[in-house]
Amino acid sequence: MTDSDELEITSGRNGAGHEGPPRELLTPELFTPEAAASPHCVYRQLRDLGIAYFGTDSEPTVLISRYEDVHYALRHPHLFSSAQDPIDLGTPRSLIPLQVDPPNHARYRRVLDPLFGPKVIDGMEPEIRKLARNLLANFVDRGSCDFHAEFAVPFPCTIFLRLMGLPLEDLDRFLAWKDAIIRPVVDDPYDLEAMNAIRKQAGAAIDEYFQSAIAQRLLNPSNDLLTFFVTAEIEGDRLDQDEVLGMCYLFLLGGLDTVTASLDCMLARLAAHPEERKCFVDTPLMNSSAVEELLRFETPVTMVPRVVTEPIDIGNRCLVPGTRVMLLLGAADTDERIFDHPDEVNFGRSGNRHFAFSGGPHRCLGSHLARRELSVALEEWHKLIPNYEIAPEVNLRYSPGIRQIEPLPLVFIN
Repeated sequence: MTDSDELEITSGRNGAGHEGPPRELLTPELFTPEAAASPHCVYRQLRDLGIAYFGTDSEPTVLISRYEDVHYALRHPHLFSSAQDPIDLGTPRSLIPLQVDPPNHARYRRVLDPLFGPKVIDGMEPEIRKLARNLLANFVDRGSCDFHAEFAVPFPCTIFLRLMGLPLEDLDRFLAWKDAIIRPVVDDPYDLEAMNAIRKQAGAAIDEYFQSAIAQRLLNPSNDLLTFFVTAEIEGDRLDQDEVLGMCYLFLLGGLDTVTASLDCMLARLAAHPEERKCFVDTPLMNSSAVEELLRFETPVTMVPRVVTEPIDIGNRCLVPGTRVMLLLGAADTDERIFDHPDEVNFGRSGNRHFAFSGGPHRCLGSHLARRELSVALEEWHKLIPNYEIAPEVNLRYSPGIRQIEPLPLVFIN
C-alpha cells in the first residue's frame, strides 16, 4: 500500500462498461450474524466477484468491495451521493453533515471540525482516562464482567452525554431509540416495512426529545455541544431547527454506537488471542498502531450506502444514475491487493490506510475522539486486567452492519 491517502486509479471511469446487473443476485449471507462474526471469507468472495448484486431484479443494490473502488467512491461524493441515501433512518430530514453532499457539506464541516480537532481531544484526555479507571474499579476485583454492558456502553456514552450536555439518567432511553434505528428487532430480518415502522416510531421520539431540549437551550444556554448547535452560525446565518435536529439525530446515533461496537470487537479479538493482547502490556508505545490494526481487521462499521449520480464504470460494470450501492468498508480493509497478509493481525503494519472511519470528505467527524477513547480504554484495561478470556461455553453474537457484541462476558485470569 502507498504511504499517500491518494491512490492512482487506473481502471476506466467513463461509463464504458457493461450496463446493468446480471440476472443472478446474491443471497443475503453478508447480512447475517454468522457473517458478522467472521466476515473475512465472505469479503474475499465478494472481492473475487469485483461487483456483486443484492436485492431484487427490479431494485438491486450494488455491493462494491475492492479497496480501489471503495476508495474512488469515497473520494468522489459528487458521483456517489450520500444525500440520496435510500435507507430509512426514521426521520424525514437529512442527518447533518452525513447526508449532505458538497459543496454544502463543506459549510457544515468548517463549523463542526474544530470541535473535534486533535488539540481539543488532548485537553479531554484526563477526564477520559479518569472515567475509564472509575468504570474498571467497579469490577476489576470481581474477576469477571460483561464487557459490553459494564464498559463498552457506559464509557463512550458517558463522554458523549457530557459533551452534549444531556442528562446521564436519560441514557437508557437514548440507547433504546438508537438500537431501534440501527438494529430494529423484527420476526423477519428482511422485512423492511416492519423495520422502517420501528425506526419511524423511535425517530419521532428522538425529534420530540430534542425539540424540547433545543427550546430549553435557547432560554438557558450552557457550555455544551447542544448549545453550540443552537447558537452556531454559518456564513452569518443561524442554523434553523431542522438543521439542529439533523445534527442531534446523527450525533445521537454515532456517539452512542460506533465506539461501543469497536471496543466490543477489539476485546473479543484480544480475549481469543493472548499473544496479541500481550502487546498492550509489554509494549504500550505500540498502542496507537495496534488500535489502527484492530480497526482495520475488525472494521466495526462494515458498510455505508451511496447512490450513483452519473454513469460510472466500476468493476467493468457501468452503473447508471439512481443505482443504489453499498460500499463495503470491511471488505476493502482486508483487500489482498493493498494489504500484505490482510487476514493476519500485524500491530507493526505501516501505512495502514483503512476505512474504519470511512474516508474522503465524509470521514468520520469524531474520528480523533474515537481513536483517543479506544487507545485510553485499551491502555487502562490492560494495566489492570492483562489476562482474560471469553467466558466458557459462550457463543458470541455479532450484529450485522455495525458489529456490536451483546453480551460479551469475560473472565479474568490470574
